[in-house]
Amino acid sequence: MSLRILIADDHPLMRSALRQAVTLALPEVDLLEAARYEQIGPALEAADGADLVVLDLHMPGMSGFIGLMELRSEHPGIPVLVVSASEDHTTIRRAIDCGASGFVPKSAPNSAIAEALHAVLDGEIWMPPVEEREAAGAAPLHRAASLTPKELRVLAGIAAGKLNKQIAYEMDVTEKTVKAHVTTILRKLGCHSRTQAAVIASQLALTPPPPE
Repeated sequence: MSLRILIADDHPLMRSALRQAVTLALPEVDLLEAARYEQIGPALEAADGADLVVLDLHMPGMSGFIGLMELRSEHPGIPVLVVSASEDHTTIRRAIDCGASGFVPKSAPNSAIAEALHAVLDGEIWMPPVEEREAAGAAPLHRAASLTPKELRVLAGIAAGKLNKQIAYEMDVTEKTVKAHVTTILRKLGCHSRTQAAVIASQLALTPPPPE
């Protein structure tokens, strides 16, 4: 039975390059694609799952690392290999801390992508060599990992500076429900205020990728 891999990247040229790299490494692979974060869930459901998701951290709708954590929470059985134009040590470490099984810089050669694909599919963790140091903000990341998908959506709204009524409208729930989620988020994160939660949420946000 052939492997099924979903490539999630908003740039058509990058998706094409990733398709080529994946098919070179895994000739019998069945490929799915998504151009926005919101398309990943429906694509996986329509295909009855996948063996791996190759994910661009900066694609529209991601909300930084929160999107990665939400994806891992909603599809815990599907490993995620992150590809990103950001290659700094902190981004790599945070991606792994947030549930990614591997991290490949977009500048990596096809041989590195192939090595990462095989390692992650074998249940291993793969990332480029980095300095052995603990990523800044590791404790908040570990606490945020306990949040449910809906709580992560609320936290993403907090990170964006949205009011509870705005978050409620976007999630199609009542403002009371959002307030309940905020209370739970504060408890799980060990915060005493929404402002403290916003600070932690900001630590989960990505800086823009460098210009291409």
